[in-house]
Amino acid sequence: MDHDQRRRQIAEAVWRLATRGGLEDVTLRQVAAEAGVSARLLQYYFGTREQLLLGALEILNDDAEQRARERLAKLGEAPGMHAIVRGVLFELLPLDEERRSRHLVYAAYFVRFLTDPALAKVARDAPRALENLVAGLIVQGQESGQVPLNINAAAEAAFLVAGVEGMQSSVLLRQRSAEDAVAVIDHQLARVFTTTNSA
Repeated sequence: MDHDQRRRQIAEAVWRLATRGGLEDVTLRQVAAEAGVSARLLQYYFGTREQLLLGALEILNDDAEQRARERLAKLGEAPGMHAIVRGVLFELLPLDEERRSRHLVYAAYFVRFLTDPALAKVARDAPRALENLVAGLIVQGQESGQVPLNINAAAEAAFLVAGVEGMQSSVLLRQRSAEDAVAVIDHQLARVFTTTNSA
């Protein structure tokens, strides 16, 4: 097993423990046992507990980005900005088992985001980067005639991202179905992408 594979093996152990009972009381020894490696080997690859949690989160984020790219690629060669924005927003929802598991891990990290400066920076930067991405896609939609020019791209992006992130918890708690969340997103996107060639 090469270096990256071993790091991923250990990161996946962190994710499993996170989804089963959170991260507050997880120890290096528990992670090592879950990963099937020695505590010494775990420390060789990640160092301290804080470095382990940060490293596992970075691997999770990289994995999420790769999966998102793969799903967006399946939209075809020229899907239109509406479909791309819709696809980006859907990555924030637990619409299948893979995304549900990922968002459960993120939920387990939430308390750590509030108390750990290194993890807090990751949590603070991610939504703004996503808003910028969605705003840029909306601007492209305006340039191609799919979005009215009077739409404020930055404000709409902030609203869409915040709205979807808010629905994420309710879907995880099964207070709202995934289908209901999708319907709400489609309703909001219909306000932004008003032309017939926006599919």
